[in-house]
Amino acid sequence: MNNILVIKLRYLGDVLLSTPVLTALRERYPTARLTMAVNRGTEDMIKWNPDLNEVLVVDRGGIAVQLRALQQVRQGGFDCVIDLTDADRSAILTGFSGAPIRIGFNDEHRWRGRLYTTIVPSPSAVVHRVERDLAALTPLRIEPKSAQLVLHTSQDDEEAAERLLREVDVMEPDGKMRKPVVVLHPGARYWFKAWPVVRFAELADRLTKGCDCDVLVAGGPDDLETINAIRTQAKSSLVVMAGRATLLQFAAVLKRSAVFIGNDNGAMHIAAAVGTPVVGLFGPSNPTEWGPRGENVKAIYKGLDCRACFHPTCQRGEQNCMKQISVEEVFRAVMDMMPRHVRAREA
Repeated sequence: MNNILVIKLRYLGDVLLSTPVLTALRERYPTARLTMAVNRGTEDMIKWNPDLNEVLVVDRGGIAVQLRALQQVRQGGFDCVIDLTDADRSAILTGFSGAPIRIGFNDEHRWRGRLYTTIVPSPSAVVHRVERDLAALTPLRIEPKSAQLVLHTSQDDEEAAERLLREVDVMEPDGKMRKPVVVLHPGARYWFKAWPVVRFAELADRLTKGCDCDVLVAGGPDDLETINAIRTQAKSSLVVMAGRATLLQFAAVLKRSAVFIGNDNGAMHIAAAVGTPVVGLFGPSNPTEWGPRGENVKAIYKGLDCRACFHPTCQRGEQNCMKQISVEEVFRAVMDMMPRHVRAREA
């Protein structure tokens, strides 16, 4: 096997969760050319991945854009294509590649199954997305040695993160943090996966009062309205970093943070990948499949069956799965992860 393409046309977290596949392929084929195709906007998750030779960025758009992507894949001359996406667009890319080995998923038993030479069978029970992606290597008789996520930053990312932390006055000039930093990330792709704004505000106040730490609220430009609402409702002084860092600079910030608290989203997986302790807040999505992966992570999940009213409405009102997560239990989970000298003030 000399030329391998892995396709993952999903979101940030999905791309990051697939990185153990790259590690396993590199271990099995150390001299092969390894390429990964991802949606534009997610490429930073693998920008500095040491196992990759090339990143192929796939744009969304009309027929001309799609034809260009097909041409790029066809010209790649791949021996093997592994499609981790389980979707029509990626299956077409796989089929058009002309690779003699084409591996993919087809849980919906759609026509796209005919574009693969091997279909990976659906698991008999719920498994984490990392293990599900790694199952695509079974036809190649690869037994992965690690399921660890891989996310690398550059020296420029690290330096930019430190400049930003000094600008918001949570880092000393010598690079030491003034206090442990707790990061709140209230953003969510869908409203029904978001913990209420008022509870993030209450949690920020509990943390500020209960331990000697700085509370930093992070997110992208689309999260500014939510973050401003949290800042307005909170009684304590918060550090707002929304929209001020690239994804990899944010990853470098998280490396220097004590704990991350956030909804089920890409930022949560970024935090776990760089080794930051994580408290993940789950509602309709199951952490058995989508939870943070790492040594010091906790998912708070009520286990409700959301199939009856998943989207776009919720019939439970105040018994909504996210509203059942209390400020107290999140606060206690954070305290369990904080260093002992910080917890002393809360005690």
